[in-house]
Formats: sequence, C-alpha cells, structure tokens
Amino acid sequence: MFRGDRRTKRRGVSRRLLAKPTFVLPGMVIVALVVISLFPGFFAGLFGNGDPYHADLAYSQDGPCPGHPFGFDLQGRDIWANVIYGTRTSVAVGLTATVLSMAIALVLGTAAGYRPGLVDSLITRLTEVFLGFPFLLAAIVVLNSVSRRDVWSVSLVLGVFGWPALARLVRASVRQVCQLDYVVAARVAGLPSRRIIIRHVLPNAITPVLILATIGIGAVIVAESSLTYLGVGLQQPTISWGLQIAAGSRNFQTAPHMLVFSSAFLSLTVLAIICLGEALRSSLDPKRLA
Repeated sequence: MFRGDRRTKRRGVSRRLLAKPTFVLPGMVIVALVVISLFPGFFAGLFGNGDPYHADLAYSQDGPCPGHPFGFDLQGRDIWANVIYGTRTSVAVGLTATVLSMAIALVLGTAAGYRPGLVDSLITRLTEVFLGFPFLLAAIVVLNSVSRRDVWSVSLVLGVFGWPALARLVRASVRQVCQLDYVVAARVAGLPSRRIIIRHVLPNAITPVLILATIGIGAVIVAESSLTYLGVGLQQPTISWGLQIAAGSRNFQTAPHMLVFSSAFLSLTVLAIICLGEALRSSLDPKRLA
C-alpha cells in the first residue's frame, strides 16, 4: 500500500471519528479524567481545603453543603477531595495493568502467530492454562497472599492475568497479516524477522488489539474496584473509588451521598471508555477501510 493511500485513509478515519458524538463526548470525558488524575491537588482545592486526609468528626456523614458539594464521609473527610484523588488511582491502575497485559500479549501473540509449529503450540497451551483460571478468582487468590496491596501490586496482578484474550487476538491478527503478499515477499527477500515484524507485521496487525485494550481499561478499573470492595484490593491509606464505595455501602441508609458520588464517577468513567472503544471499533473496521 502506498504511503499516500495510507494518509488518505487515516484522514478519512479521523473525519469519521470526529463526526461521531459517541467518540467526541466520551473522548472529552476521558481527557477531563486524565487531566484530573494529573493535577488532583488543583481540582480538589476548588472546594474546601483540598486535603483528602483531613478529617473532622464534627462533620461526620454530613451531606452536601456550600464549599463541600459531595458532603463528608464517616470520618468527616471531604468526599469531593477523595473522589478527585481516587480518579488518579483508578486511571493509574487501568493504564498500568492494560499496558502490562498488552506488552505480554504482543510478545507471546506475535511469536505464536509468526512462528507456527512448536512455538505456536507451546504459547497456545500456556494461553489456555491462563484462560482456565477465572480472572477475579485468580486475582483474589494471589492478592490474598500479598502483604502490601498498593497501586503497583494490584496493577501487576491484574496485568499478569489479563493478557490471554489479547494474546489470542494478536496471534490471529499476525497470522492473517503474515499471509499478505508484501510480508511473503519480505521473507523471500531474506529480510531479518525482527525487521519484518517491526516494520510490516505489527503496524498492520495492532489495530484490533488497540481497540480491545481500550475497552479493557474500563474492565480493569471495574475489576480493581470490585476487588477493593471485597477487601482484597487496595488498602488504606490509598485513596480509591472502591474503598469509598465499600464504606458508602455500609452507611447507605443513613448517608446515601457517601455511595452515590463515587459510584457515579466510576460508572461515568467505564461508560466513556466503552463508548470510545466501540466508536473506534466501528470506524476502524477493516471492511470499511478496504
């Protein structure tokens, strides 16, 4: 394919995406969440003192009021500040675990797809072994044996158990690309395998993987919140939506605001990521790009 044709198709894809409200609106939400996660102190300071650890029992379970739009939790901490800092935690876990899963999937999936035979069989069996473990159950078992559960340890566990589905997609995509004429010609010409993979195979095989990984970020955020809610995820003093939801559910009847706002941020984030991934999927469909 000529470079001019590629540029033309990329511009066409960009125009289609920017014309989709299902891409633009979720994209704006995600950009806002990323900015919040990068500068939580600024946004937390828009209301109150901005310190998520500052507690005053005199305000325990008080509802929204001027200067504190989300009210206070059981310890009298400002829920707005905690939700803002929880955004950074959720985004960090989602991105870190997804990047780790994608790195593992790219290495193993490319090796399996490019080298049929023994290598493919071994990696396929390994993938099936990991797929045999229920994702959340495996994460619970491993995290229960970890003494310290912070952002990095939770992200590591979720990343290690989240790569099999991506690896299978990488393998299938690489095998399909390897059958194209220009890849066959590069092999016949004697080009090194590393160069063929980096310059020809991966650039043309990675699109569906990126789409699935984008949607997977939302799944990871939900998984982290679920594990934290069950008591095997993040621990204090880490600030997390999961911890806030767990505390809010225990006091929902007396202080429903403790659960509503953190749950709303979690739901909005996951919905925006899923909508963005679906918009990318429909716009980058190979049938439409052909």
